[in-house]
Amino acid sequence: MKVMAPAELMAQVGNEIGVSPWFEVTQENVNLFADVTIDHQFIHLDEDKAAQTPFGGTIAHGFLTLSMLSHFAESGMSVGLEGTKMGVNYGFDKVRFIQPVRVGSKIRGRSTLASMEEKNPGQFLMKASVTVEIEGVEKPALMAEWLTMAMV
Repeated sequence: MKVMAPAELMAQVGNEIGVSPWFEVTQENVNLFADVTIDHQFIHLDEDKAAQTPFGGTIAHGFLTLSMLSHFAESGMSVGLEGTKMGVNYGFDKVRFIQPVRVGSKIRGRSTLASMEEKNPGQFLMKASVTVEIEGVEKPALMAEWLTMAMV
């Protein structure tokens, strides 16, 4: 992860700040997520029934795709703030699930720094416009405005 001083990062507002490597979504990923969240809807787990739907097979949970943002951030989708002692998720202003992610697809995260504001001395609130792309598919899996707070 690239690290920048506050003024340097502030100058990046409006610019793309990172793209993660591709990640293959496997049926095992989906099954484990279903167990953790206790969301066992057939469209995620039953390959035979799911094949009879318009999706033509099992799909990842939308929240599984959303939860991958943490991995994508660590693997290249975001930049760090120099001197950060701690960073925390602050929430989302908007999340939209645009396109289902078929099991076996590859996805990656892309991020643009939408805004950065020093809320209190040494506390920077950053908003990133993030997109999860599906390899070979025009529409993204999701789009979101992700808020993080960095404390320096």
